[in-house]
Parts: sequence; structure tokens; C-alpha cells
Amino acid sequence: MSGTNPEPWYRRTLRWGQTNLTEADPVRYDTEWWRGYWRRTQVQGVIVNAGGIVAYYPSRYPLQRRAVSLGDRDLYGDVVRAARDEGLVVIARMDSNRADEQFYVEHPDWFAVDAAGEPYRAGELYLTCINSPYYSEFIPSVLVEIIERSQPEGFADNSWSGLDRNHICYCRYCVDGFRRTNGLDLPRRVDWDDPTYRAWIRWSYASRLAVWDLNNEWTTKAGGPDCLWIGMNGGRVEDQSVRLRDYKAIGERSPIVFLDSQRRSVAKGFQANADSGKLIHDLVGWDTMVPESTALYNAGEPTFRLGSKPAAEARMWALEGFAAGIQPWWHHIGAYHEDRRQYRTAESLFRWHAANERYLVDRSPVATVGVIWSQDNVDFFGRDDADQQTASPYRGIVNALLRARIPYRVIHADNVDREAAGLSALVLPNVGALSDDQCAQLRRFADGGGGIFATGETSRYDENGTPRDDFGLAGLFGAHATGTHHGSPSVPEATWASWSRHTYLRISPELRADVDGPIIGTEPVVDSDRHPVLDGFGDTDILPFAGRLEVVRTDDGTEAPLTLVPPFPIYPPEKSWMAAPRSAVPGLVLRSVPGGGRIAYLPADLDRCYDRDKQPDHGQLLAGIVRWVAGDDIPITVDGPGRLDCHVFAQGATRIVHLVNLTGAGDGPMDQHVPVGPLRVRVRVADSVVPATARLLVADTAAPAAADGEWVEFVVPSVTDHEVVVLNG
Repeated sequence: MSGTNPEPWYRRTLRWGQTNLTEADPVRYDTEWWRGYWRRTQVQGVIVNAGGIVAYYPSRYPLQRRAVSLGDRDLYGDVVRAARDEGLVVIARMDSNRADEQFYVEHPDWFAVDAAGEPYRAGELYLTCINSPYYSEFIPSVLVEIIERSQPEGFADNSWSGLDRNHICYCRYCVDGFRRTNGLDLPRRVDWDDPTYRAWIRWSYASRLAVWDLNNEWTTKAGGPDCLWIGMNGGRVEDQSVRLRDYKAIGERSPIVFLDSQRRSVAKGFQANADSGKLIHDLVGWDTMVPESTALYNAGEPTFRLGSKPAAEARMWALEGFAAGIQPWWHHIGAYHEDRRQYRTAESLFRWHAANERYLVDRSPVATVGVIWSQDNVDFFGRDDADQQTASPYRGIVNALLRARIPYRVIHADNVDREAAGLSALVLPNVGALSDDQCAQLRRFADGGGGIFATGETSRYDENGTPRDDFGLAGLFGAHATGTHHGSPSVPEATWASWSRHTYLRISPELRADVDGPIIGTEPVVDSDRHPVLDGFGDTDILPFAGRLEVVRTDDGTEAPLTLVPPFPIYPPEKSWMAAPRSAVPGLVLRSVPGGGRIAYLPADLDRCYDRDKQPDHGQLLAGIVRWVAGDDIPITVDGPGRLDCHVFAQGATRIVHLVNLTGAGDGPMDQHVPVGPLRVRVRVADSVVPATARLLVADTAAPAAADGEWVEFVVPSVTDHEVVVLNG
């Protein structure tokens, strides 16, 4: 393959495999079986354990400990030679963040220490310091040795970034480096209110980027311009933050991203994988490859490294990745397994990918809604409670979009001017930390006719987490912060009297006088229509809330179709009536701006509530607000049963529709699929496209397609786990 395709390896390699070697494998690696497995799964590249904590080749560096069963064998070299015979790209895998006691005894100053001078340890191993010669001298020398022995195309390292942000290193390299850069002593503890700790966070990000740049300097010098050191990175920004990895800066350095995001959690669902793909492609571009380590072992909670993950669970995670431009990469722990079910999962998935790869890369998303994020928001606003402060509102929004079958893109707050062209609306789910420049970009988007939907404390703080006197976007919202709020994002079950436990939002105007039900004569007269964001709620005058609400002052020219109903008891039932049935406290603020943009500000944290409670009313309302601020400009509609994640892509005039069926994805590992259909799909296409048929790549059939102006309509009879539909003229 490498001899016929002039593209560099990071552009041409679309399917990957990794047998993550254990120290027992040098005496049990069955080379011929694994070569056959490579062929059956049609991989084009392999990731092979080389060195770091454990060496799988006879290194000339005694402190790089050999695997216990290696002896004089060069297992790494044997696997590389077999891969070369198969025409595969080879990536040498490192694991560089720790070493054994012998190494520590000889170089104790290269290891991370706590405030008392005691070394940080992980089991029997010692954690190395990112700012020590271990990273600046020893690891580069190992990289060069590996290049001289085997000429790998590049390197990966899944534990490359050292200590996390909850563990400060006080070794002399950190003390001197921080003082030299900031003129300060290291912070003595984790304290987000301490400006020295916040300065240490930014300095720590820079330290990791320095390692990234240094490793690439050495590998490209020794192995050529395409011999890149790529590290590995996670799929969740919160995890990247804890590990002090600046995702945006890493993306700017990366012609490929090795994504180490192996499984779903119940709270985030399979759809989190597609969301990760969107976020990463926002950083690196949609023409960049993002292979993802998909565990075929049981990587759930608890983790069973040697047991097989149910095939349906592994497939769904990978399929959500396909739908957002992620490439497949099977991953086994160890070279020999007694539970052999895991060997059967990858083949059909990878063969389908190979047969249809031309529709899975080199394409751009078709979406009119963008969801804003930034790592500063996770760090300096989310702080130690980022899951509640930033991740939960974000999940609430994107899951409401999924429920409503609204495709979206993920846009970094720095990139609005550059990336938001063609979008009709931007959503800011509790993006509390925004810089002045980021606020200015959002105002320009609205002035140009774009819709803005912001929630919670969005723009209440600057990029360092310092509170402003008012929202940075107060003029845009038509709402001003008072510095007070009602309720809490966390609702303990036993706290019956909690402000946020039993609250509602009142809908105006109230319609119950015209809705079937008891009439007592005090119902308000219906004298106006409801705002379109409330479509679908005609039979109710209240919505459940049970969350946090920012108390704001509103400007003239705004309207508040939702207001707070103050709390009242849940228990005993005899007390469950509204002693104060209404208030003037806004729960939703709407306005239009002169350039045509529609603005919605949601003081009530229904995004966080939807993530927590999964109340259908909350999801419906959030989607209704998005549709309104977007001017109903949504490029696809899908009618039919089931829970579907819907994506649209363009390849020139061709449109590619991914439908991922999440129906039946419950709390435990997924072991069967629930087919849904028929589905009636309408897709907006380019003017030059009038397809007569829609090609269904999974069903391997065609369906009639009817044109209606700029829209094309077709029926998908059934979807088991996914379907990919191609429309071209």
C-alpha cells in the first residue's frame, strides 16, 4: 500500500489494529495467526508496543527494563517485520510516564515529588516528572534508538502527560521552571481561587506542549518529516483538562489524532463518541484522520481486560464514531485469550468500512446549529465540579438535539468568526467563562443575522474565571445578572424542602380555559397566541423544573414566556398545592436584534435538568428554542419510531446521511439491537442534485427518491444498528 499511494501515512491509513502486548506475550505471540487477523479485518496500520515503562526489544539502555519473558527476543522487531511483509504502516507505542525502582534509585531527581519531597507512586512504579531530563533527554534517546532499529512511521504514547492537575510536583525542575516563567513559588495546594494555582495550570499546559514539540523535533530529525510523535488523547474535554492537555493547541499541531476513548458511560451514551468526533474535527479540520482505540475487551465498569465486550456494545460505539468521521482501530489486551468471542467482532465492521470508505472520509458536515465550547470554560469556570458546571449542561443540549433529530457541529469559542459561517444558530450551554474577544465574535454573529441561545451563567466570567459585574453578553441577551440565583444543580432525594426539588415554570399566556378539564372560574382569559418556542405544550400551563435559576433583570423589548413558580412541598401530599402560583422571575428571555438574529437566554438550567432527569418536556423545550433561534433552518427531517442520531455530510454535490439507531441502549452493556422503521427522511440537497434513488449502503439496496424543490424525500424501510444513505445526481 505504501508503495502505491503517495499520501503520507497519516492521510492514507484508515483502519488500524493494536494488540497491546503484555509482559507474558514474548513467549506466546502467534505471528501467523495475527497476520491472518490483520488480513481478515483489512487493517492498514498497526500499533506495536516498543518501549517506555517496559521494552519489548533488547534496548541498549539498561534502565529501560525488558519485559519479564522477553529474554533475548526482539518481539517488537518481529511484529514490525511481519507488518512490513503485509504492507502495513507501523506506529511504535510508548508508555513514558513511570519507571521501576531501579530507575528511581539511579535518577531520583527525574521523578515527581509531593510538597514533603516524597515521590509520587502508582503501585510499584514511580511517576516521572514532565519537566525533568527523563522527558527532555532519556525518552528522546529511546525514540531515536527505535527509529534506528525499525524506522516506524511514527509514535504514539498513551500516558505521555505526567501528573494530573490534582497533584503538584515540587521537584527542582518544577520549582525553578515555574519561578523562571512566572516569578512565583509553586502553589502549595489545589485552590482555584488562588491566582498562583491558576498560573500553574497554564504553565503546566505549556510544559506538556513543550514535550510534544520536543519529541517531534527528535523524531522528525531522526526519521524524516513524516515520522511524527502523536501521543494519544481522550474524547472528553474534562479528562483532557484534568490531564493538563490543551486540546486546541494539540489540535493545531496534529495532522492526525490518536483518540484513546474506548467505551461509553451510561450517563453519556454511545452518542458521546460522535460528539467527540465533531469536537476534534472542529479543531483539526474534517480532512484529518481521527482513528479511535475501540476496546474489544470488556472495558466497562468494572473492567475485564481479558473478557470479551458484547459485540453489539463494541459495534455501536464504533458506528457512532463512523458517523462523525472517526476511523476504526481494534484493540486487544494481550496476544492470547481464552475468551475468544472478541476475535469475531471486528471483521464484519472493518470489512464494511473498507467497502464504503470513500463515503466516510473527505467530506464536510451539513448542519445549521453549532454548540460552543472551550477548555478555559471547563478549567476556570467548571473547576473541580466541571461535570455539573459545564459537562452536564452541554450533554443536556446535545442530547436534546439528538432527540429532536437536529444535526449540529461543535465550535470552539475562539473560532466563531472562522467556523460559524453557514450556521443559523449557536448554542452556549452554561459557557460561563468567555473572553472579551469571544464575546465580540458572538455579537458579530448575531449582528449578521445568526441566532444565539445561551443558558445559565454564560459570559458571567472572563476567560480566567474572574466574575464580571454583568454578563459579558448582557446587551445581546437583554438580561442582566444580579449575582443571585435560586435552587441548586444537585438535588438530593431526601431534601424535600430544597428550593430546586419541587419548582415549576409557568407558561404565558395560560391556555387552560380552552383545554378540556375542570373549570373553576378563575382561569385567565386567553387573549393572545403563545410564542412558537412553546409549540407542543398547548395542553399545559406549567412545566416541571427542579433546578437552578439565575435571577436577572430584563430590558425593554424582551419577552419572558416562562416564569418561575416558587417551590412548595412534595410531602405530605396534602401540602402539594401552589401557595404562590406565579412570580415575575423570568425563566426564559427572548428578543430579536436589528440584524435579524433571534436571541434566547435561559436563566433556568433546563439543559442540566434534562441531562439529569431525562424529562421529555425539557428536551422538547430545548429543541423548540433551538429551532426558533435557527429560524427553523434544519437540513433534515426524519419521521418514524426510535431514538436516532442523525448526521448529514457533503462530498461536493453528493449528500451522505448517517442514521444511528440508539433504540434499546440502556444502562448495561448492549447485547442486542432493536430494529426501527420505516423512516421517512427529507434532506436538503444542493441545487444541482436531483437523485432518482437513494443508495442504502448497509442494506445494500436502493430506495426511490422524490425531489421537492431543494428537498429530496425517501423511505428507509428498517434500521438495525445504522444505515448510511448516499444521494447523488
